[in-house]
Formats: sequence, structure tokens, C-alpha cells
Amino acid sequence: MQVSMITIEDIIAFSGLSRDEVLAIAEHEHLPEVAACALAEYLMQQEHGAERVRAMIVEDIRAAQERGDKEHVKTLLHVLHHFVRSHRDALPLSGGQTDVT
Repeated sequence: MQVSMITIEDIIAFSGLSRDEVLAIAEHEHLPEVAACALAEYLMQQEHGAERVRAMIVEDIRAAQERGDKEHVKTLLHVLHHFVRSHRDALPLSGGQTDVT
């Protein structure tokens, strides 16, 4: 009998986010990667969940700026860019605001 093991890559894939996006959630919430995957999957199923994930990444960027960690700021800015390009619902549109490309 062959037993297959689920990998962290499998769990990340179930979350619907990239590994870096999951790591940003893990950092923000002080969670292990697997727990961050579960939270990510849950949030992405909720109304305004993508906005919450975006807010977490932005808060991580601000924390890295406050620490003076320029490399981490750069990494998280790339994560944020990828996230909002992949999840347009992360950017709420209001009033006269137009979609950003």
C-alpha cells in the first residue's frame, strides 16, 4: 500500500494564493504557514476578504518600513502588486475612482 503525503505546496495551492502572499499573512497574524493557508482560503471566500488580505500586506509593509528593513519592504511591495493584479476585488472602487491597470 502506497501512502501519499500532502505537501506544503499542495496546501498553499488550496488557499488560492501564492506562497509569498501566504507568508505575508503568516507574518501579519504570527501564524505557522499551514494555519496561514487555512486563514487565506477562508478570507478569500468571504465578502471583502481580498480587501482584508491586501490590508494585511500593507500593514506588513508599514511594519517593515518602521524597522528600516528596506529589502523586506521591496519584497512585500512585489507581493502586494501581484496580489492586487490577481485579485481585483482587493481594491474597492468608490465614487469617481476608476479601475487601475
